[in-house]
Amino acid sequence: MNSAFSTLDWFVFLTYFLILAISSYLFSQFSVKSSRDYFTASNSMPLLAVAVSIVATSQSAATFLGAPEFSYAHNFTFIGFYISALLAVVFIAKYFVPKFYEMQAVTVYELLEKRYGARAKRNAGIMFLLGRIMASGARLYIGALAVSMILFLDIGFWHMLLSISILVIGALLYTYFGGIKSIIFSDVIQAVTYVGAGILVFWYLYTSLHGVDIMAVLHKAGKLKIIDTSLNGKFSIPALLSGWLLLNIAAFGLDQDMAQRMLSCKNKEDASRSLILSIIITIPIVLLFLGIGALLYVHYQTIPLTQSFKGESITIFMYYILNEMPSGLRGLVTVGAIAAALSSTNSVLGAMASVAVEDMYRPWKLKKEPQTTEQHFLQASRRTVLFFAFVLTLMAVVSYFWQQNSDTSLIGFALGIMAFAYAGLLGVFFSAIFTKRGGTALVPYALIGGFLTVLALQPYIFGVSIGFAWQIVIGTIVSFTIMQLGKSYG
Repeated sequence: MNSAFSTLDWFVFLTYFLILAISSYLFSQFSVKSSRDYFTASNSMPLLAVAVSIVATSQSAATFLGAPEFSYAHNFTFIGFYISALLAVVFIAKYFVPKFYEMQAVTVYELLEKRYGARAKRNAGIMFLLGRIMASGARLYIGALAVSMILFLDIGFWHMLLSISILVIGALLYTYFGGIKSIIFSDVIQAVTYVGAGILVFWYLYTSLHGVDIMAVLHKAGKLKIIDTSLNGKFSIPALLSGWLLLNIAAFGLDQDMAQRMLSCKNKEDASRSLILSIIITIPIVLLFLGIGALLYVHYQTIPLTQSFKGESITIFMYYILNEMPSGLRGLVTVGAIAAALSSTNSVLGAMASVAVEDMYRPWKLKKEPQTTEQHFLQASRRTVLFFAFVLTLMAVVSYFWQQNSDTSLIGFALGIMAFAYAGLLGVFFSAIFTKRGGTALVPYALIGGFLTVLALQPYIFGVSIGFAWQIVIGTIVSFTIMQLGKSYG
């Protein structure tokens, strides 16, 4: 097999997978007696573990490679997104979390059932599942792309399929037996792994630039800018306090992928604190990877480079990994990328299964057979995890062929599709929590209306050029307005 991996790299790689195997076996021994155990650990998880798990879930291989790319090409203003996230989780802690715990929710969409009926919960769940299949399948593809490039030095189909399989099997090792409890503890391992890899890369880059006035180079190039005071910048203050704030409220409070962790805490106070702590932990981690991008900018000031690989455009960090990463460190960065991809993949399997089983299958089954046992629903939960693992694998393969044979970026669309879904969900949830208007019949129209509004504002539809943050704002307003067309009731 043609590979640039040295013996030391393979040792690091295999040691990581040995740790995965041992820890997954230990975590599989957790007692799981019901689907509530499986999806929320019966509200028994410690605050710090949940916070770290949220950190790991919010970071993916795209973030692992994308944050350095942003600071290399631009500056540090991306950190504003996480300042916005901090405001968002404070909002969620105040208005959403108490309601979720008051009703002992397994999924966040149960709140809509209480307000608008069972059909509203199903509609929101369907919107989540469709968006998540596209978005997480694309995430899986991007993670596999990085793994295949590093391990096999190509992105051929069979090597890509093997890389996808590595990530899916790794995620299943944690998710299938132990459920959310196993996922949360495994996320702690993944977070330590990719943050550790990032620290070592930063240190190596920094020491390799001895004799260079790093801060002077970055200052001269305008790379040290942290706050965007313009009115129309991507991460300007107006954008952070509007569209990006809404996006973060949806991502951390209305997306079951992230929210499932806070629903596993012992009480609403721990859930709220875990959310806020997760962002406080995330900010220095993101600064670390932005720092890597800044150091790469200094490093490549005197070195010509071409950022492509077998015809595939790649990030500056990936270029550095493939061309200059020393033996041993290359293996560590590889497992860092795998860890980032695993933490987002195992979480989404549990989240999608929880919505499919608890919001859709359980009500239907109990209506048909009221005596159905909890053991049946636990088995159904595990089978559903397997089903979604297969579906995400298929979506990752579709992403591969689309990228190979089309000028249109399915990946860009698929990664943004959850944001399209968020606009509708935000409108419906805001109506349910802050008003007395709306109705079951309006929920699907509001969800679809928000989605289509954001879609219509994409430049590839009608040629409209408007910042993504403002697209979320407009989509949410449309969805909320549709809900307000309904009658007022208590």
